[in-house]
Amino acid sequence: QVQLVESGGGLVQAGGSLSLSCAASGGTFNSYVMGWFRQAPGKEREFVATIRWSDGSTVYVDSVKGRFTVSRDNAKNTVYLQMNKLKLEDTAEYYCAARRGVGLGILPSSYDYWGQGTQVTVSS
Repeated sequence: QVQLVESGGGLVQAGGSLSLSCAASGGTFNSYVMGWFRQAPGKEREFVATIRWSDGSTVYVDSVKGRFTVSRDNAKNTVYLQMNKLKLEDTAEYYCAARRGVGLGILPSSYDYWGQGTQVTVSS
């Protein structure tokens, strides 16, 4: 069974940086696509970034382009989300997700597996 474990969340001042990690196990991930999503209180879960494990192709939501970078380490079966120039509106619970196949999905419903989430809080 695929398991995803996020880490790296915390409290940071606006303009600062955080790096999230997602350790994946229980699958052959070179045939998977990994995604990062976030959910703020009272809001729907929204797409942040996705990466195709096999070739590293990425897609980002417009609001994080130029500030966030998604990457993967094949040897460690780990996906990262480097977040720079954080804004107050980036405050949310961040989730890692995985889906079989090659399509870079942006809909939460297209993902098969989810981590437990890690909280990111950006303060002024």
